[in-house]
Amino acid sequence: MSQQQSLDPAVNQPTHEKAPIADEEADDDIDALIEELQSDAGDADFFEEEAAAGHSAKPVAEELLQTDPRVGLTSEEVLKRRKKFGLNQMSEERENPFIKFMMFFVGPIQFVMEAAAVLAAGLEDWVDFGVILGLLALNAAVGFIQEFQAGSIVDELKKTLALGAVVIRDGHAVEIEAPEVVPGDILKLEEGTIMPADGRLCNTGEVYLQVDQSAITGESLAVDKREGDSTYASSTVKRGEAFMVVTATGDNTFVGRAAALVNKASAGTGHFTEVLNGIGTTLLVLVIATLLVVWTSAFYRSVKIVEILRYTLAITIVGVPVGLPAVVTTTMAVGAAFLAKKQAIVQKLSAIESLAGVEILCSDKTGTLTKNKLSLHEPYTVEGVDADDLMLTACLAASRKTKGLDAIDKAFLKSLKGYPRAKNTLTKYKVIEFHPFDPVSKKVVALVESPTGERIICVKGAPLFVLKTVEEDHPIPENILNDYKNKVAEFASRGFRSLGVARKRGEGHWEILGIMPCMDPPRHDTARTVAEAQHLGLSIKMLTGDAVGIARETCRQLGLGTNIYDAEKLGLGGGGTMPGSEVYDFVEAADGFAEVFPQHKYNAVEILQQRGYLVAMTGDGVNDAPSLKKADTGIAVEGASDAARSAADIVFLAPGLSAIIDAIKTSRQIFHRMYSYVVYRIALSLHLEIFLGLWIAILNESLNIELVVFIAIFADVATLAIAYDNAPYSPKPVKWNLPKLWGMSIVLGIFLAIGTWITLTTMFTKHGGIIQNFGRRDPIIFLQISLTENWLIFVTRANGPFWSSIPSWELSGAVFIVDVLATCFTIWGWFIGGQTSIVTVVRVWIFSFGVFCVLGGLYYLMQDSVGFDRMVHGKSLKEKPPQRSIEDFVVAMQRVSTQHEKVV
Repeated sequence: MSQQQSLDPAVNQPTHEKAPIADEEADDDIDALIEELQSDAGDADFFEEEAAAGHSAKPVAEELLQTDPRVGLTSEEVLKRRKKFGLNQMSEERENPFIKFMMFFVGPIQFVMEAAAVLAAGLEDWVDFGVILGLLALNAAVGFIQEFQAGSIVDELKKTLALGAVVIRDGHAVEIEAPEVVPGDILKLEEGTIMPADGRLCNTGEVYLQVDQSAITGESLAVDKREGDSTYASSTVKRGEAFMVVTATGDNTFVGRAAALVNKASAGTGHFTEVLNGIGTTLLVLVIATLLVVWTSAFYRSVKIVEILRYTLAITIVGVPVGLPAVVTTTMAVGAAFLAKKQAIVQKLSAIESLAGVEILCSDKTGTLTKNKLSLHEPYTVEGVDADDLMLTACLAASRKTKGLDAIDKAFLKSLKGYPRAKNTLTKYKVIEFHPFDPVSKKVVALVESPTGERIICVKGAPLFVLKTVEEDHPIPENILNDYKNKVAEFASRGFRSLGVARKRGEGHWEILGIMPCMDPPRHDTARTVAEAQHLGLSIKMLTGDAVGIARETCRQLGLGTNIYDAEKLGLGGGGTMPGSEVYDFVEAADGFAEVFPQHKYNAVEILQQRGYLVAMTGDGVNDAPSLKKADTGIAVEGASDAARSAADIVFLAPGLSAIIDAIKTSRQIFHRMYSYVVYRIALSLHLEIFLGLWIAILNESLNIELVVFIAIFADVATLAIAYDNAPYSPKPVKWNLPKLWGMSIVLGIFLAIGTWITLTTMFTKHGGIIQNFGRRDPIIFLQISLTENWLIFVTRANGPFWSSIPSWELSGAVFIVDVLATCFTIWGWFIGGQTSIVTVVRVWIFSFGVFCVLGGLYYLMQDSVGFDRMVHGKSLKEKPPQRSIEDFVVAMQRVSTQHEKVV
């Protein structure tokens, strides 16, 4: 049954090509069945859903929206409104790429590296100068490329707007570009039209429009719209023709507000960057303190300024881990490549660190926890009615079109395989008349002819409306009536979308057959994955645009908990009375929220973050972009829109929650590698600062500057392979426990320095101590430092004793190669001249292994020592929530702001 709206005859409507309708999932069996049925009847959706109010940030004055649909705006009025409201496109701020690149040279570690480069140039030490500049450039290039690949979120949101529109202007229908649309314009809508702006249906009479709002709500079923209903930019017309008056354009559309939220969420520094900056700042302070000691000692001894500068360069190079950003970035990049093999595309490397520490996963329902495909559940049949008869009647009252087949009819036809008698009989019936879903009567009606020539009227639709049809024909027995109504209530409470089915044979009475419940079922692996997630210390909260009943039933089936609430109970839209601190408690305790819109998702994520949680958010539509960007880790699920993919930190190409949980376990392994390296690298910096600082201050001597550079290079080159190491994953979310990290690094650094100091001082004993007199001091010190530092990574990488976990061959091989090189430097005196005997080298190896064993024992004791934890205050306690008075104030201001927007 065609749905259309005619204009005044005076209006000349040009012909134009329709925008393509979005393809739906093909199903060969269904297509073949429909072709066999050969019916031209239309199809319809059976449920009425309405988007929440308050979709525009700045409503247009009502008098500007009283445009005559037959005439539209005049050209003169269009120019005035364009001048007032601007083009129908979202504004954005462009960042200078050169400035953005230069910002990667800013930071504590970078400042120290730059100072070292200046010192090296001043001393004409061009080798060191080149190495330092190379590391600086590498770190900046990697960071800039990662930021560039993330792309512009606003650009992707702009792509969701329609490219063209048909408007009525000066009494004629004309096709224009979407940016030329202004508030008050009359738009002609038809199948396939992508709405370029927010609006309100007008002059439609009794005509209904079916609109796909999945880009806004994230849910798949089309929504019925009639005159006066609101529509949103980026929505697609699935069926019908109508006219719409534009109420908001550009930044004031729903999509525009989403873009604004993304921009707001984009501000701030990532958690991983904060950790690295904090480590760099602390090491910088220690370098300065060491230099003050060295300078004081040097000036007291009247050391030449050139020598003081050389001491300064040596302390600067060893004091800050120049390769820390590069090694950590490489570790995450290798991890990202591994995740890519598992169909998880990492768009922002620091997201790996965030994902490892995620404590709460805010998950969309449709497509992530569920299949995003409606399926039928066990039907309720009236006593004496066979389930095959109910199914046959329901399918006879279904659309026969392959193109645009709605989700409910598709679910019925796919479920026929479970009803073989109905499937075999269906093709033998001939459809005489077919009336699609009528939003007033809430029914689909079909007149069919059976193989015997009997005419049957088949009806399916809202259960109580179908029941009313039967009751108007004849009284229904009380027991059947009560059972039917009880089932309707039961299915509704469980969140099912129920359809009543009835028929009328020939001149007989109407027969009520039963109820067919349907819903989007959970994925087959979701319940198991949810249990695994909870075992990993992860709390999952569902945020969905579906109704509360549907969300609660899905959570019940998955074991997520049933504390599901309407998102409006958050009271952040201006009408809430709950104090702010109670809103925070409410969000923290809830298992999820239903009927959510972008602002709800964004606020839920923000509240959980302010309570000290690391939060991940999944999504796939424009509506999810702000919360994806706001979350510590934004996850775009399979089939996500371009806007959601660009806003996300990680994009999944595989469906379901299991892929996400698998990625969380992998990210925890990657985090373990990074944590091990950072402990190791800080200990190395402290080792050399302490040793060289004391050596210079006490003996006014230092290690050859070239050897200092090689020590720094060897330390990072050997541990680049940490990215490929065999690492366990933690059974709980992991975070940077900085007090404990520093405590362990300091202890390891001190004992490393003691070992090197013993090597140095025993050389001055009468018989050379543990070191044979043959050989030069610098090569021997260089070898001892290189060996103990390289082997330290085998200590920090293990959760237990260092022998309890076998390192990967890549890491073992890299350390072995560096050890061989350091040994060759010592034996043949490369770069420093003079040879060292094999006996001396063997003694250094043995002594270094002894130091390594001591370090291994210390690290093992520190890992699980309660006393050590208390001493460094390193137990990972959850951050205390903000003061409740502050939370009350924040929520109150949000409500005032929202009320102000509605008034303006």
